[in-house]
Amino acid sequence: MQWDMGLEGLALLAAISLGFAVGAGLLVGGGRVHRLWAVLTDTVVCFGVGLLTSEGIFGWATEEDLQPNVDGLSRGEVLLSSLLTTVAVVLVMRYVARRAHGPRVHGGRHLIGRHRGQYS
Repeated sequence: MQWDMGLEGLALLAAISLGFAVGAGLLVGGGRVHRLWAVLTDTVVCFGVGLLTSEGIFGWATEEDLQPNVDGLSRGEVLLSSLLTTVAVVLVMRYVARRAHGPRVHGGRHLIGRHRGQYS
């Protein structure tokens, strides 16, 4: 496999990754720290998946085969993979955040200890 992506393609991939990551930070909810972790996680994952998509999966294609191709970056394919990656990151982070809070009953009260029918 030959890596032919230039600096302009890498910069565009970084911008796309950061843009989707900001969207993930807005969608994931929670506090400021949780949102920042979502932005950081999604930026790294989108960049890695985008690089793999553009160079690994569609690296064989020429500029005529894939349009638009920006300095070796298959932009359409990277946008699609970034969207799917962002959805996956948001769903996983929301699931993990919900599990970290422990069991809850109606009204948001936490169950601590053994309550015989008190909150059933």
